[in-house]
Amino acid sequence: MKQITLKKITGIIEVKTGLHIGAGNDRIEISGMDNPIIRNPLTQEPYIPGSSIKGKMRSLLEWMLEKVLVDGKVHSCSDIECPICRVFGAGNSKDNENSSRGPTRVIVRDAVLTPEWSQKLKDGERFVEEKMENSINRITAVANPRPIERVVPGVTFDFEMVYRIIDTGDEGKTDEKYFTEVVLKGLKALQNDYLGGGGTRGNGQIEFKNLKDENGNEIKL
Repeated sequence: MKQITLKKITGIIEVKTGLHIGAGNDRIEISGMDNPIIRNPLTQEPYIPGSSIKGKMRSLLEWMLEKVLVDGKVHSCSDIECPICRVFGAGNSKDNENSSRGPTRVIVRDAVLTPEWSQKLKDGERFVEEKMENSINRITAVANPRPIERVVPGVTFDFEMVYRIIDTGDEGKTDEKYFTEVVLKGLKALQNDYLGGGGTRGNGQIEFKNLKDENGNEIKL
């Protein structure tokens, strides 16, 4: 029987520059926001979807590990030792059924506001900004402004990730290795890159703080 051990990482995500993770807008309102951020529909609090964190980590790691496909699609293969597919899962359902590799190893929770910032929101403190961005016509020099909603710098979110170490015949040694070589490197790469939209225009710089494992030990990136 395969043994499963869970590694849990908790910590804080601090927004360093305005963060925009879009919610989409399927209705048009006069003077409405064209590019709103995603919010909890019950509390209206912003949050960071786990899929955004996991997806950006995977994308960066595919570049770092030279796994980017020529067609630009998400990497997926049947190699049981592929660090990308083993850690994040294979996009192809047939590959996902490879019993030798086992299930996806990493689980990323939605990151919600820390209690401190949740209370600030209740107290009426401003936590979002409407930033105007312009595209300039190269011939007429006329600006075409558009508003984009962003979480302001300084806001913090609770971060939680679970990593599954599975004994597939090597006592979990490969998964232990990939935790350091893939997961932690992916978090560091994300911190050095950006999260959400408009990263090349200054948005989305974040910092992971107070990362700890399930035993309370500090984790350094």
